[in-house]
Amino acid sequence: MNRINQKLQEDKKLLSIYFTAGYPSLNDTVSIIEDLEKNGVDMIEIGLPFSDPLADGPTIQASSTQALKNGMTTAKLFDQLKDIRKTVSIPLVIMGYFNPMLQYGVEAFCKKCQEIGIDGLIIPDLPVNEYKDHYQDTFEKYGLVNVFLITPQTSNERIAFIDDISNGFIYMVSSASVTGSQSGFGDEQTVYFKRISDMNLKTPQIIGFGINNEETFNQATAYTKGAIIGSAFIKYITEHGIKNIGEFTSRIKPHK
Repeated sequence: MNRINQKLQEDKKLLSIYFTAGYPSLNDTVSIIEDLEKNGVDMIEIGLPFSDPLADGPTIQASSTQALKNGMTTAKLFDQLKDIRKTVSIPLVIMGYFNPMLQYGVEAFCKKCQEIGIDGLIIPDLPVNEYKDHYQDTFEKYGLVNVFLITPQTSNERIAFIDDISNGFIYMVSSASVTGSQSGFGDEQTVYFKRISDMNLKTPQIIGFGINNEETFNQATAYTKGAIIGSAFIKYITEHGIKNIGEFTSRIKPHK
């Protein structure tokens, strides 16, 4: 069974952290992953930097730009991660845009992911129909979970379709804004969280965008299996470096 599916079966709310590979420094990728696991993170999203990241707010865009300047590439990331499963056991997901995958070759990319122990992919600009018609067989051949995003504007019909072809979790975008642009959740978001919860989907949901502390983590996970933090973590390592990651994670999920 895929590590993502195993993790989703655990009886707890999951904390997933996103960071940009090759940021703050080119060779920080592996040590950040190892430290996040040591500090109780349940799943990690490794951002593959791209020059035109449409869904990302200024914090993640800036980290992506810097990572590219540092020399991060798809091939470089795969090289950095080649021995990651010797030290890390939690699920690892690569999040990135479709263009670098296409340039690398979709099948070659998926095969490489399987070889190094990547469990899933999140590709915000790969339409679900395109995936189903052209790429689903390839992803499944290499044991990869593909994670789709939904927003408050996604129709129930579309959500049901995504639920039907998903084999891991659904990434629930908390609002229609870009990443890192809000703080706290209002009534509108709570209504959305409850609406999706009441659909009783077969696929667990994990919420991203707008989670930056224990309060927002608890708000998000009241209706879902977990929450994803990206911008707040990148801001933290930008300001504090990568030596005290445990200080950040304990703010979100204090050790009880």
